[in-house]
Amino acid sequence: MTQTHRLHAAHALLPDGWAGDVLLAWNDAGDFTSVQTGVPCPASVASAAGPVLPGMPNLHSHAFQRAFGGLTEYRDQAQDSFWSWRTLMYRFAAQITPDLLEAIATWLYAEMLEAGYTSVCEFHYVHHDRDGRPYADRVELSRALLRAAKSTGIGMTLLPVLYQTGGFGGQPASEGQRRFLNDTRDMLDMLSALRPLCVAQGARLGLAPHSLRAVPPEALAAAVSGLHAQDASAPVHIHIAEQTAEVDACLAWSGRRPVQWLLEHLPVDARWCLIHATHMTPDEYRDAARSGAVAGLCPTTEANLGDGIFDLPAWQAAGGTWGLGSDSHATVNAAEELLMLEYSQRLALRQRNVAVSARHPDVATHMMLAAVSGGAQASGRKVAGLAVGQRADFIVLDAEHPALRGLPACAMLSGHVFASHRTSAIDQVVCGGVERIARGRHVLHEQAAAAFAEARATVMRS
Repeated sequence: MTQTHRLHAAHALLPDGWAGDVLLAWNDAGDFTSVQTGVPCPASVASAAGPVLPGMPNLHSHAFQRAFGGLTEYRDQAQDSFWSWRTLMYRFAAQITPDLLEAIATWLYAEMLEAGYTSVCEFHYVHHDRDGRPYADRVELSRALLRAAKSTGIGMTLLPVLYQTGGFGGQPASEGQRRFLNDTRDMLDMLSALRPLCVAQGARLGLAPHSLRAVPPEALAAAVSGLHAQDASAPVHIHIAEQTAEVDACLAWSGRRPVQWLLEHLPVDARWCLIHATHMTPDEYRDAARSGAVAGLCPTTEANLGDGIFDLPAWQAAGGTWGLGSDSHATVNAAEELLMLEYSQRLALRQRNVAVSARHPDVATHMMLAAVSGGAQASGRKVAGLAVGQRADFIVLDAEHPALRGLPACAMLSGHVFASHRTSAIDQVVCGGVERIARGRHVLHEQAAAAFAEARATVMRS
């Protein structure tokens, strides 16, 4: 017998803004069946501990890199950059096994849930054994990620990465990239093998051509075409224009900047997510926004790696859609990603309160709604907020947290984003109608944290 589950919120952030006395209802399948406003709390229905927010999709994750955090914050050459960081990361990636990856990802996904993310797009590029040869089961490492998502309860969009070359123009891959490499046919076969596994746990499957430097033009076109022959609406994510050196190399190879080249050669549309897209000209901002693609912004990782600052006002002026990812997981906190995005704009422009709209002049409200909408589009899942037909993914803030206590609901969200000072104002997180975080903690918190620490120690000993 199907049951209806209900929760009453004094205040909730709906897709069109804040509403009062909101009665949320969802079914056993985990989808919202009713969102009513202006309804006093029925006697038989629980009341939320504070404002209810839509769950945040995390649109860009490299799970194994969580265990790498804190290990590169030193200088060992005249000038460090993304490229020197990448060399160290490759050494770390070389030691990952399926068991270690599952332990790392399980802790990471529990952390994400505790930090306000309710789904994740996993940009997964470590496919093979440590010697670069495929496992007997070519999708063994993908299975580890799916198990981690299932055990923690986070929603998943799995994006196996196509990686073939070490640079523009078909440069040979390096020794550090040997675990990543697949030809196009093998990748499409891997997608076919993964599809029933994803369907079985409600996960979404897409494809991530790593970058223009890692996938030659013919392979890129064939892979995207092959993906959409299997699933016409499948998401496509690609790293692009993250570093100025990448832009320069693309110009030298093709005479075009990366985003410009991509828009001219591929059918980029709303199924695509352009990860970073930091270094664009005004024309590229305009044309990429018009394509309907999502800009996948990863503010704390982009800051950690010294990437540069995305021009958010230009993107929004062009009508562009954007979402947030934690990428290398130097930070795992949805509120801190919002804070970093806004603060980077303030530093670049020497202005305050940049990420707003005419409809939502409150920064945290506008950013939360924009990031949820863009993240949902990029994930290819029904996670676009508190609305009928969407997944019952939501966050309940603790109205008694010191940063929130006594404030109006809109200001509570601002306190959560800008004033919680590394303490969590999250009380409860629900994914697909199932409570995953209660009183700020995941049920697997202690167990997963211990396994993560041991996995990291194992990698460091290798």
